[in-house]
Parts: sequence; C-alpha cells; structure tokens
Amino acid sequence: MGMAKGFHLGQFGGTGYCRAGQGPALVLIHGVGMHGGFWAPQMAAFAPQWDVIAYDTLGHGGSPLPPEHPSLADYTAQLLALLDGLGLQSVCLAGHSMGALIALDFALAHPGRVNALVPMNAVYCRSPAQREAVQARAAALETGTQALAWRQAAIDRWFGAPVPPALLETAAWVGASLAIVDPVGYARAYDLFSRADAAHLGRLERLAMPALFLTGEEDENSSPDMSQRMAAAAPRGRALALVGQRHMMSLAAAGLVNGVLARFFAETALLQAAQ
Repeated sequence: MGMAKGFHLGQFGGTGYCRAGQGPALVLIHGVGMHGGFWAPQMAAFAPQWDVIAYDTLGHGGSPLPPEHPSLADYTAQLLALLDGLGLQSVCLAGHSMGALIALDFALAHPGRVNALVPMNAVYCRSPAQREAVQARAAALETGTQALAWRQAAIDRWFGAPVPPALLETAAWVGASLAIVDPVGYARAYDLFSRADAAHLGRLERLAMPALFLTGEEDENSSPDMSQRMAAAAPRGRALALVGQRHMMSLAAAGLVNGVLARFFAETALLQAAQ
C-alpha cells in the first residue's frame, strides 16, 4: 500500500510521474500524444482514498524516447521498473487507448501485480478499413507533414465535428498537448499503436484479474464491439459502453467515468475480501 500525501511530481529511472493521495495504489496510463496530466480529473477524484500515480509513457512528457521500433514489451518494462522503484507490489491499473494496450500487456505478463484492470477505449482486432486508416495516420506522422491538419482531425475524431460548445475548453487543452509532444516519441508510439491491435488476440483467456473494458458508445475506433469481444475472451471480464461518449470521455465526462471506476474498484475489493 502506497503512502503518498499531497501532490508530488517525481522522476524514477527517467520516467516522469505525478502522485497524490494515500491508500491502495491506482496507476493510470495515458494514450498516444498525452502525458500524465491527462488524468488530472481522476487524480483529484481518487486521491482522497487512493495513492494515485499517473506517469509519462516513453517518448511523452518527462520520459525518454522508446527504441526506434518499439514493442509493447518496452512500455511494459517501463511500468514494471516504475512500480519496483516506488515500492508498489500490487496495484489497480487503468489505461486509456494506447495506455489500455500497455495495461493489458502488463497484466498478462505480471498477473500477481494487478488487482483489477480497466482498459479504457481500447482497440482490438481492427477491421481492414480501420487498420488502413490508422496506418495511414501513422505514416503521415512519420513524414511530419500537415501536422496541424493531423491534430485537427484527431480532435474531430475524439470530440466530434464541430466540437460541442461545452467541450471546447477540454478540446483546446488536448490540442495544445498534441502540439507540444515530442514528434519522434509520438510517431514511434503511434506506429506501434497502429499495428498492436491484435497483440492480445488468443491471450486474453489468461487474464487473471477482474477487468472492465470501458469505452464510449460513439467511439468508432475503439468501439463497443471491440470491448465486448475482449470482455468475452477474458475469464473475469465485463464490458460497458457509456451512452453519448467518444474517445476522450475521461476528460469530456470525468464525473461519469470516475463514478464507474469507483464502483468497479469497490466491487472488486469486496470480492477479494470475500475470497
């Protein structure tokens, strides 16, 4: 059990992280183009009862670049080193988008370290059309062309076009985060994201812990169907699609998402206590 208090910005082995609260440990993993600050609404909500850690994945925020051609194992190794460095033996784990792939990979590789798992807006076995589209976006990042148009297209996918007035401030923050991300780290991570959607095919049957596959009803690229298929494969999996939500629902509907997470973690704690 971690015992962090207040709010702390730290670095271990090159990995930048932010930490707040005290209690059982909850580790949050952001998606491509973001950083640990992506989870600010969740840190504020959970810090009163949890030791919450949000860190920067390789090539993002205050963390070093991944290898030129990274694998999920590189990102999993980063997380393992961070948990060991912070003295965290077991955690609850939530990851968004690319972070969901990392969370799944870590949970499969180190099942004794994860008490409960929430892959949010995860991708799984894209259709040929979805795969072609995401690989085209990865190729555009590699060339560095039309960066502004690329960022705008991402905002449109994640929030809707036009962005609803209530989400303009949030969308502007996300756009600013995309604008300052290391272009090399971003391109390497996105290339992996574009080709890792089937990385857990045939492996989810070994997922040992309770897992909630959470997405937005209107998230076309991390679709409810994907979450349902993953949950069906995982022995202790369940799927939930939030009505009216898209890819950035943890920011766009933070209160709703936080409530779902809190109920799931409370349920799994009760189950573990009864065993």
